[in-house]
Amino acid sequence: MDIKSDKPSNLEIKMECDKHKQPLSLYCPSHLMPSCDVCISTSHSKCTGITSLASVVEKTKIEKSKESVEKDINHFLSILDQLVTSKSKNIKTGENHCIGVKKSINEIRKEINKHLDHLEEKLCQETDIIWNQERSKATDFISEIEGKRENLKEMKEHLQTVTTNTSKLQSFLGVHKIEQQVHQCQRYIEDLEDDERTKEVDIKMKRNGEMENILSKLVSLESLGEVIVDKTEINLNRETSLRRKAQVKSQEQSNINNMTMNIETKIEINIEKHISDMICLMDGRVIVVEEGGKVNLLSSDGKLQKQLPIPGDAWGVTQINEDTIAITYPSEFAIKIFNMENETVTKVFQIGKLCYGLSFSNNSLAVGLNKDEIRIIDLEGNTLKSIQVQSESYLYYLVYCNKRVIYSDYQGKAVYCVDESGKQIWEYKQDLMGPEGLCIDTYGNIIVIDCKSHRIIVISKDGQDSKVLISKEDGLVYPKCICFKHNESTGFICDYYGTYLAKFNLSCE
Repeated sequence: MDIKSDKPSNLEIKMECDKHKQPLSLYCPSHLMPSCDVCISTSHSKCTGITSLASVVEKTKIEKSKESVEKDINHFLSILDQLVTSKSKNIKTGENHCIGVKKSINEIRKEINKHLDHLEEKLCQETDIIWNQERSKATDFISEIEGKRENLKEMKEHLQTVTTNTSKLQSFLGVHKIEQQVHQCQRYIEDLEDDERTKEVDIKMKRNGEMENILSKLVSLESLGEVIVDKTEINLNRETSLRRKAQVKSQEQSNINNMTMNIETKIEINIEKHISDMICLMDGRVIVVEEGGKVNLLSSDGKLQKQLPIPGDAWGVTQINEDTIAITYPSEFAIKIFNMENETVTKVFQIGKLCYGLSFSNNSLAVGLNKDEIRIIDLEGNTLKSIQVQSESYLYYLVYCNKRVIYSDYQGKAVYCVDESGKQIWEYKQDLMGPEGLCIDTYGNIIVIDCKSHRIIVISKDGQDSKVLISKEDGLVYPKCICFKHNESTGFICDYYGTYLAKFNLSCE
């Protein structure tokens, strides 16, 4: 039975399963989902606490649920309103700053002779082009947000009608359906946290270093400066009743209780690019990968030796043997095998999906694809296993060891361990803010970097115990990647901005 309305079909209240066309008679508390008998037997066979939908409806206070959903809608509307106001103000400010840039150019021009006429015209055109591009991006972003706002308002209007002249079951399903739509909007807003478009955009002029000498070296001057875009983060308060809180209980420490990590030295590397991955090679040298960029080879003491001659925008890296490494290239949907000795790409595996995190074990590669698959492939590119997972973030970081894969979920604030069949062995969500790079010590414990909180945490190999090894007070700002030296308890930590390597020593005394 369907209840028809003038609203879009995605808000219609249905009394039967869309997939199996059977009555919705059961309820899964693990997934908060009304289900039919077939859904329970196929998709929720491992879930516990399955109960009748009628009993859940009977116990549910519809009006309270309705108020909660309406509160979330209002909250998300306020966030989107904030973004529209901010970006609109940003456009006006940018216009004024754009005028200011041009005035600065004119002031500079008065200090020198007619040779600057050409340079002035060139830089003014560049300013207009860059600002027009940024203004267009901001305007398009506002249009996108307006669309989301209209969807939320429509949900809010429909929320007022789903409980009118309907049965309690119909009201429950109606509110539940709208709650799912609101949850989708929540995911959209959460993704905005890492969206470049939410950053404040500013137009500034970067003066050329030769300007102080232009009077004596005017003929050799080729540029007055550079128009740059300055972006500032906007804080989005995204806490809502829909957010699920971690429920891992604090437990006593076992073999990690006496573990300590000491920073022996901090080495400036000044790559000054966002870093996506890092490994220690078997010979002690270090590879640091720029996020969607180059692959840098550093000596064991942190000195930049060279950028490896590999075309494309790299992301994840792992070592196969003494002479061979493997690197993911998400934009090409490919993994490239690179010989370090003769500096050539020897193989290219076409994956067909966005590929990020990479790890080598048992003569096989494990690669993270999108947000939902970890694929195990052999060294000829053949698929051995496909592990289906659920992650709120792209699978940027993973470790493959002992037929298990451990991966971090930045948005989900969790670390998971699954076996090769896809069965979840454990999950860890205790007090994480943004887990990223991770590695495994010789005892099987997981060392994970919680970038947002500037901490390094060890998780026991069974996922039950944990301990903070490094905190913000120890001076590591925005750590991103971590790796051990081959068969040693020492290694390196690299920060997100590529400014330093921190050499650490891990002790279990």
